[in-house]
Amino acid sequence: MMSGSRGRLELVVKKRLMSFMIWQSISSSLVFLCFLCLPFSSPHYPLFSFLLFLSSQLLFSPTLSLLSSPHPRPRLPLSLLFATAASFSAALSLPAAAHPSSPLPRLALRGFLLGSLFASHYLFQRRWLLHFPIIQRPLFFSFKMGVPSAAQQAFKLSALAFVISGVLLELLPHPFKYSVATTGFFVEQLTTFAATFAIFFSWELTHHLHWVLHTKRSIFAPPKGSAAAETNPSEHLLSALEETTPTSLLRYLAHLDLCMVCENNVDTWRRAGFFEETSETYKRVVDVCLKPLEHLATKLGEGPGSSVDKATQLSNQLLSPTEARFDFKNVEELYNFQLYAWCSRSVASLTACSRKEDKNGVAQLSGSNAAVVSTLLSCLLAVENFMGKKTNLQSPNQLLGPAGIKWATVNSGRVDVAAGKRRSGPVNSKAYAIADVLKTSIYQIVSAFHDEMLAGAKANLLEKDWITAGKPHFGTREMLIQKLRIFLDFRAT
Repeated sequence: MMSGSRGRLELVVKKRLMSFMIWQSISSSLVFLCFLCLPFSSPHYPLFSFLLFLSSQLLFSPTLSLLSSPHPRPRLPLSLLFATAASFSAALSLPAAAHPSSPLPRLALRGFLLGSLFASHYLFQRRWLLHFPIIQRPLFFSFKMGVPSAAQQAFKLSALAFVISGVLLELLPHPFKYSVATTGFFVEQLTTFAATFAIFFSWELTHHLHWVLHTKRSIFAPPKGSAAAETNPSEHLLSALEETTPTSLLRYLAHLDLCMVCENNVDTWRRAGFFEETSETYKRVVDVCLKPLEHLATKLGEGPGSSVDKATQLSNQLLSPTEARFDFKNVEELYNFQLYAWCSRSVASLTACSRKEDKNGVAQLSGSNAAVVSTLLSCLLAVENFMGKKTNLQSPNQLLGPAGIKWATVNSGRVDVAAGKRRSGPVNSKAYAIADVLKTSIYQIVSAFHDEMLAGAKANLLEKDWITAGKPHFGTREMLIQKLRIFLDFRAT
């Protein structure tokens, strides 16, 4: 059973890769044919140039597919392979597309420089990271909408790379130099710029096509009405979530599919399968969603902003905001935002739906409700602590006034010095985005169970039903209880 599920999962990636290579060849062919229509593009052997141009794309496209990943951790060997492939691909493409009067070694050298510059920009801007779209559109529409932006990006990069490569070409020692005053020099510059734009535009279309094809939602479920759909509709999805590697594309596609099943009412029969009476399926779904959030809370708790690292925290406070240091390992974790968002939204929607759809009570009886709320609160505290927000713990008695009236307290949070530097970069936006998703998820659960939680708070049973008894992954149990009470009063901002 496991081998059969694994084979079906691998087939999903193989089909997408095959589709990508076919459509990439078509788009590159169209770009080259349009380039041949230009008046100053007149290669002596058009068919040979066309075949050489397409062959050069076979160096670029597969390495781009190998490098691209939804996980934010860069892979140095594949980065080097991509940079080398892009350089040699441009070294072949430029002689195929440029004017034949230019010396081939000179064009190949300049193409190598152009490919190196493109690869450097691609890697530095982390464009290999696959971002999944919020709204899933038809493939053709998504690709068509990205063509203008691809042309604009190709023009800017080709203009910049053209200037830099031209300067480097004249500075580097080689025997194929032109005199600046000759007509051939100007003809070469014109045709080289047009060929550079054609190459970069083809690469930008390849990048966009790869993104569109590989971020399309895949449904991990048997056909509706089949025997497998009646007996075990969640096995395909659970296999993709549990048997694949955490950094694989299949794992991310499975989380996307799970999030859509939990949030939408299109495939309610699939969500109903999570609440089967043994509660095993529900616990497995919740566990695979909570693991990434627990990992984030633990990693952020190990950073210099945590309470366990007093020496580093004190040294950061003595630095100016421009010199403040923070753990780049933790920063890398924040770039995995889309996975944390899917996991948080999935468990929150599933917990909220369980109030009406969980006829067997598996969510509450299995302890999953307490595990979900505790993990979300613990992860939120870890992210807020990383952002520099410090909250003083107050006992429940301090929140109560005469006659048991609960008084609203002013948040005594403060921002540490190290947070000053984070505000100016992408790290702060990532942390705020994760915090917003976690708050929204917690409020979704609180809104669904507000009456029950309020009654439990009055009877001092809130923590028994909604907070686990063990030590949380970040903070203390008392901090989680106080934070939950703030959410229950709708005062968490």
